[in-house]
Amino acid sequence: MHERPVLVVDDDPSMRMALSESLVSCGYQVEAAVDGADALKKFSKGQFEVVITDMRMPKMGGMDVLKGVKKISPRTHVIVITAYGTVNTAVQAMKEGASDFIMKPFSLDDLESVVKNVFSQGVNEGHVRDGEEAQSSGKEIVTCDKKVLATLELLKCVSRSKSSVLLQGESGTGKELFARYIHRHSNRASMPFVAVNCAAVPHTLLESEMFGYEKGAFTGAMQRRLGKFEMADGGSLLLDEISEMDMQLQAKLLRAIQEGEIDRLGGRETIPVDVRIIATTNSDLKKVISEKKFREDLFYRLNVIPVHIPPLRSRTGDIPLLCQYFLKKYGELSGRQTPLLSAEAAALLQNHSWPGNVRELENVIERVVLMADKGTIRKEHLCLEGGEMPGADPPDVVPQGSTLWEVEKNLIFNTLKEVNGNKTKASKILGISVRTMRNKLNEYKMTNL
Repeated sequence: MHERPVLVVDDDPSMRMALSESLVSCGYQVEAAVDGADALKKFSKGQFEVVITDMRMPKMGGMDVLKGVKKISPRTHVIVITAYGTVNTAVQAMKEGASDFIMKPFSLDDLESVVKNVFSQGVNEGHVRDGEEAQSSGKEIVTCDKKVLATLELLKCVSRSKSSVLLQGESGTGKELFARYIHRHSNRASMPFVAVNCAAVPHTLLESEMFGYEKGAFTGAMQRRLGKFEMADGGSLLLDEISEMDMQLQAKLLRAIQEGEIDRLGGRETIPVDVRIIATTNSDLKKVISEKKFREDLFYRLNVIPVHIPPLRSRTGDIPLLCQYFLKKYGELSGRQTPLLSAEAAALLQNHSWPGNVRELENVIERVVLMADKGTIRKEHLCLEGGEMPGADPPDVVPQGSTLWEVEKNLIFNTLKEVNGNKTKASKILGISVRTMRNKLNEYKMTNL
């Protein structure tokens, strides 16, 4: 059950009830509004992660609801539903900030799929400290590192071009934040920024996710659906974890980038699109190319502006700054004063290797803010990867001469063993994301270790 409810807006009582009951059956908390004015009133008083609104309603339509919600909270996801609008209307809603749309008639599976996809995007995807818009959206790149600042200046300079950008770096370094930074400083800033996680979407569905499909294109295609390329028309398209894309789809992506046009599944006409491509990867693409898992011609098409995001362990000067930022953030969210770090805790954080990078640091701070008593964080509150959990048995002795890579691998395997292979539980214990866990396990598998 999601903690923050979904707000459903529809002036039709039967549709409003059907939407609410369907979402509740899928495990969501739901609150309903009878019209646009009622929706904005309820939205201003509550905390909603997603708003689902009908487009055509008397007095205040769905587009007005969308604009009103975004004015109050730019981070909130809005899904629009329509049986009357054209595809152009849906695209206009996307350009105004809608996260997705769905057209009537639709099935419960269609509704659940769209809502699940929007929830998976999250509302606090990161942090970029470079202006009021970034601060209001909760997305800030917090840094004082000279190399990172130089990278940001470079990205600001190239942001107004249409050239593709390839952002490379370890998991947890904030690659998507840099992608949003590029978009925000480009002449496309007022247009959509659309992201697709190539690793999270099954290969069999990724093509329709990116290029869309026509009604009847395959079993279950009850209506036309726009893909991410069309949703991002005029703006920027982020292809996250591009190395996970199937080779066959890579060929279609290459054509779309070269020709500036796409084909919907089941469609008869090509559709022109104006999209700036930003790709991210935590893999060594040259190595993936040598393994015949990634097209070399696509690599060179994406790698026009190559950018490497450094891991946190190589910019340790940012650790105190990030700690203070996250302490303030989670102190406010928990309704407490910003906790203080003891000298011993600060030293421990400063000297940690941070295999999960900024994401791991944020997870640690979020946890200790809840654990600290009397507003002071001591070193025993810190549950760092490789360290002791409070109340836990001491870890096994590390064999002398072991590399950091071997220690990390053994720690992950031992933690998985303790939780019977549950990756989600193991990730929480280690303070890393499930994605990082999956990437690490794939890395160990490739090395046959």
